[in-house]
Amino acid sequence: MYRIVTVCTGNICRSPMAEIMLNRAFEEAGLADDVLVDSAGTTGWEAGNPIDERAAAKLTALGLASDAHRARQFDPSWYAERDLILALDVDHYEDLRLEAPDAESRSRVRMLREFDPGAAGTPVSELGIYDPWYGDQADFEATWRLVNDAVPGIVQYVLEELARGHAAR
Repeated sequence: MYRIVTVCTGNICRSPMAEIMLNRAFEEAGLADDVLVDSAGTTGWEAGNPIDERAAAKLTALGLASDAHRARQFDPSWYAERDLILALDVDHYEDLRLEAPDAESRSRVRMLREFDPGAAGTPVSELGIYDPWYGDQADFEATWRLVNDAVPGIVQYVLEELARGHAAR
């Protein structure tokens, strides 16, 4: 099983949207039994709370259920358990890399938008997805678009990793 965790601040907006969107993409690619995607926040501020209603509304409009989601904080043991740790914004990326226990763990921390072909060559410092929580539904639409643009690249990357035999530690 190839394991991915998407990470944002509170785990109620960006990272659960990415988790749910990626799970659908892997299901559509016939990889539902080979890839597991979950999500977490760098903080425990929202632990136990459901997904933001605006994020849920966007996902529902796409036929994606999000009502089972409950926010949780990233657990340091996941560095050893996840094959890919996808940060949604630059501060998440920096925090996760700083807290990683070793170079191998650090190498598994990537920016989600690194996988968007339209962002090729963009410095990591410019690949963040700003927090839509402070905005309105248009900000959630923008988040969806940015995540969606990266999803095919992530699926392709995982297919290549699986073909090379790289998966769960």
